[in-house]
Amino acid sequence: MAGVIVVFPKAEDAKSIRNLLMRNGYEVSAVCTSGAQALSAADRLGSGVVVCGYKYPDMMYEELYENLSASFAMLLVASARAVGEGVVEGVVSVTMPLKVHELLGSLDMVLHQIARRKKKRHTTPPQRSDQDRKDIQEAKRLLMERNHMTEEEAHRYLQKTSMDSGTNLVETAQMLLTLMDR
Repeated sequence: MAGVIVVFPKAEDAKSIRNLLMRNGYEVSAVCTSGAQALSAADRLGSGVVVCGYKYPDMMYEELYENLSASFAMLLVASARAVGEGVVEGVVSVTMPLKVHELLGSLDMVLHQIARRKKKRHTTPPQRSDQDRKDIQEAKRLLMERNHMTEEEAHRYLQKTSMDSGTNLVETAQMLLTLMDR
């Protein structure tokens, strides 16, 4: 699960939010009172959610959001007036006075979005170079010529050999080309 960083200008507010989140099963990685502290904690953590107020001693939430890596999301807790004036695109917000179920529901939603993005990144097939595509096509062509396979059979053969040997499809095609001396 992604880590949570809590950032509010008043330490007692930050600790109250941290305690609320921890009582409800969330792991809070850091409690901060300035944007600089939050950025430092985010660098150590790598990815997660920043639950924060609108303004800190050294910056506003917009600047903090701009300086966070793309692997972080932000959940802004601010007055209805501040949220009504407009929130930076991509920032999820809840209004004060704070309703616990709204905060927890919004945090759950943000954490699920992070998990989906992370999963999507891992399931996206790698982009192959032109040379890699040519090697795969050439390996399939040789299999089709020498072993009288259809293109689909040649592709399946490369996939199965790749899985069995623990190498990727490009490496398997290159090994086959080397073995068959092109």
